[in-house]
Amino acid sequence: MPITMSRNTDFQNIQNALSSLTYYKDENAIVVNEDSINALKLIPDHSVSLILTDPPYHSTKKDNIVNDKSFSTDEDFINWIELFSIEWKRIIKPNGSIFMFCSSAMESQLHMMLAKRFNILSHLVWTKPNEPGYDGWKGKMKKEALRQWYPQSERIIFFEPAVEGNLNRSYFGDLLKNTRIACHLSGHELTERIGAYGSVNHGGAVSNWETGRNIPNREQYAKMQSVFAECQCGMNLPDYEDAIRPFEVNANIEFTDIWTFPSVKQYKGKHPAEKPVEMLEHCIKATTFEGDIVLDCFAGSGSTGIAALRTNRKSISIEIEKSWCESMANRIAIVKELPPDMIVSGQALMKGSSKKKETQTIFDFACASS
Repeated sequence: MPITMSRNTDFQNIQNALSSLTYYKDENAIVVNEDSINALKLIPDHSVSLILTDPPYHSTKKDNIVNDKSFSTDEDFINWIELFSIEWKRIIKPNGSIFMFCSSAMESQLHMMLAKRFNILSHLVWTKPNEPGYDGWKGKMKKEALRQWYPQSERIIFFEPAVEGNLNRSYFGDLLKNTRIACHLSGHELTERIGAYGSVNHGGAVSNWETGRNIPNREQYAKMQSVFAECQCGMNLPDYEDAIRPFEVNANIEFTDIWTFPSVKQYKGKHPAEKPVEMLEHCIKATTFEGDIVLDCFAGSGSTGIAALRTNRKSISIEIEKSWCESMANRIAIVKELPPDMIVSGQALMKGSSKKKETQTIFDFACASS
């Protein structure tokens, strides 16, 4: 999909809103150095297509991750994440998506809190396999002292904004019903005019769309736009890309809820919670269009922002620690200068030094093995 003027305008508005907190910016990326709850409050309503973020887990209690040990109880932690969820609901586009990484220990409590404002679509299990010959720190652990099964996997909760008013709390279902009613058409009449009959009952297709069970294809959607335009009721549907939540997967990529992307090997300058760039690219390509805006409000080393840029999206990265903002700005500069036809693994890219003065030349860096 071509980058629309509205998406460029959204990005410019976000840049303007965050200007006082910005550590780095260019035409496709923003790096913000601030406590993210403060920065989120400045972002305009419904301006972000995807939130892909990795908050502190609370259950891991790591000293080297900000806020991972800040909460004395689970309830305190859930209440803190809820503050973010309120802002996420406000700034995400109605047809946007959200991925949130979390630990298996906190997954169920987070689900219950998020379900108040969002439709929970999937609980993904990232199995974190290691590449051959690399055991990671778990190889050194005294397994018999655990007294429970070793938590090899992490969870990713995948969800969308919920809109009350139909069976599945679907934004598009509510939009279609309100537009149809404004144009004084019954479900049967709309079905007749677009020729989209259900397999069970006469008005089944439109009925299913309005309850959020499924969605029209582009041809059916275009026919509805034509019908509403002919009615001259002053109401019509927006562009397909602004109404239907994108979700593109196929049999050649990870399409089940079990993901097997290898974990990130240790290297100098690695963030303690760094996620593989290829996995983040998978999230982005499946749930956004080119030119869409991707937000990570716990950006760390900037993997999400790098993944967004490598997939021709725009990125907003919010990070409280200035040293990681420096790393992100340096890595973004590297990505911008790489030839478009040069293939670099995510691991090799992120191994670039976090300090500008130590960075290898672009071509030496790009050819570095992972």
